[in-house]
Amino acid sequence: MPREVTNRDGNEGAFRAIFDEHFRWVWGSLRRLGVRESDAEDLAHEVFLAVHRRLADYDPSRPMRPWLFGFAFRIAARHRRSAPQRREMIGVEETIVDQNPRPDEAASISEARSLLMRALDELDLERRAVLVLHEWDGEPIPAVARALEIPLNTAYSRLRLAREDLALVVKRLSRKDVR
Repeated sequence: MPREVTNRDGNEGAFRAIFDEHFRWVWGSLRRLGVRESDAEDLAHEVFLAVHRRLADYDPSRPMRPWLFGFAFRIAARHRRSAPQRREMIGVEETIVDQNPRPDEAASISEARSLLMRALDELDLERRAVLVLHEWDGEPIPAVARALEIPLNTAYSRLRLAREDLALVVKRLSRKDVR
């Protein structure tokens, strides 16, 4: 939980604390939602502009990250709708550099990440958002439902369908990569 979050009386320090603490996480969430690396920083700033406007509405008794993810999801969805022809090939523009594993292990990890990101990119955005927020960010499904402003049963359904879709896409892409 971030430091005290009360911007009702114009406390810009509260907003700055949220920004400093969560910017990298929001940026990563946008990337996991399929936003191109070249667009992620601008959209992360757009998320925080929206957060700044709505900070007085934040309930400090609730976790911050699902609330922020709701903003990130809506901005990523709007961005994807406005630029459907701009699809990023994950793994083509960026190289994952990790000093710890051996080169062959690093190559395997990089290939697995690339496969996962390509598979995620083929998922429906609504299902993908539930999967990312729950599986990668560790948020419970009730928090995911609140963040995305969907009914709880819809969130559970989207998670189940996203897992099934992801498994099928990974299997299909794996077969394609072997050829």
